[in-house]
Amino acid sequence: MKDIAWKLSILGDAAKYDASCASSGSTGRGTAAAPGGVGSAAPSGICHAWGTDGRCISLLKVLLTNVCVYDCAYCINRRSNDVPRVSFSVTELVDLTIGFYRRNYIEGLFLSSGIAGDPDHTMARMLAVVKNLRSERGFNGYIHVKAIPGASARLIQETGYYADRMSVNIELPSEESLRILAPEKSRSSVLGPMALMDDLSLSGGGKRLPSPYRIDERAPDMVRDYPVPYRPSRSAHPFIPAGQSTQMIVGASPESDSRIIRLAEGLYRRFGLKRVYYSAYIPVNCDPRLPGAGKPPLKREHRLYQADWLLRFYRFRAEELFSGDRGNLEEDLDPKTAWALANYGLYPVDMRKADYDTLLRVPGIGVISARRIMDARRAGGLNFDALKKTGVVMKRAKFFITCGGRAYEPFPDNPLVLRNLLTDAPLPTLPGRSSQLELPF
Repeated sequence: MKDIAWKLSILGDAAKYDASCASSGSTGRGTAAAPGGVGSAAPSGICHAWGTDGRCISLLKVLLTNVCVYDCAYCINRRSNDVPRVSFSVTELVDLTIGFYRRNYIEGLFLSSGIAGDPDHTMARMLAVVKNLRSERGFNGYIHVKAIPGASARLIQETGYYADRMSVNIELPSEESLRILAPEKSRSSVLGPMALMDDLSLSGGGKRLPSPYRIDERAPDMVRDYPVPYRPSRSAHPFIPAGQSTQMIVGASPESDSRIIRLAEGLYRRFGLKRVYYSAYIPVNCDPRLPGAGKPPLKREHRLYQADWLLRFYRFRAEELFSGDRGNLEEDLDPKTAWALANYGLYPVDMRKADYDTLLRVPGIGVISARRIMDARRAGGLNFDALKKTGVVMKRAKFFITCGGRAYEPFPDNPLVLRNLLTDAPLPTLPGRSSQLELPF
């Protein structure tokens, strides 16, 4: 058992750099005087994810092995690094998962791996783990499995019938950066499994809205490289019912936010991904191909998530979030507020008349509050007190709305003044003036 605990400490810690779970890399709130404690997120192996209903799910997040034949510049497990190399056997990992589940430590498994031997060998061992859990141990908890780039279509397909979700990390936003930082990987080896999983999901009864969008990163031969072995019958187990996701590293390569978000939009449109995760680059290796040591760009990661949210739920297009030749999102303003200021001529919006799409583009109004506003208007009159009850964040929304032609309070009609009110930044000095702008109220 001591040997298993040692392996878990190494392979659980090595898995923390995958951003697909929200507590990845968290140090928790423990101190030297009181380490650990109830709810600590720091111990290796346990992470937290969230279901579509908002419920927190605890997962055993671990690598099958940290042995890897690849030498990706940004990865702690690359073959040129001098780190302890360990592997779980199939039986060890199955027993560990079942033991944790029975003790109510976890509700599921997040399984990834380094590439030991070759992609097919690694994918076959991961398949053996999930197949054993489902078929022999009767495990009905949540399972998320990483698809190994370059593995055969048959192995990926069979694994998908035992997993709830699968993902293959695109890692870097361009083929050029992939060639420089991860030379053993190719765009077809990454996008091929995505195309395969999307095709199998659709053949199992899923739906995809027709779209003219395509991503320029798509290899023209990837479907040929990953042919669908067969289309399962309707009676077969569903293929990855929770869909697929991917991850991009932010800050390890020079691509702009615009390129990252446009690529994410293409992935959502073409492959029906449930989520694209953005991982702020953490320097774990010394390599001349990588940026110098510094703090992870967490603010940038946060803004990318906000922009991603606008794509998925607020009906924005990537091109709308980057006006002119600006390639990066603003740090001082969230993307929605930045867009509203750049299009300030569209405001204020009357809450009693605006349609649903217009409501979604008002800072401080979310999807739920927009729906509540529509319902409240059908039920009767709408005023500012009723808006607050719908969940509208008036601190931001008050500058962009009226209700029956009345403003919540006087607000400036100068976007420069408004920008500073929303960012709490020092007021700018305009050309020809020796003092800062004066507020109109």
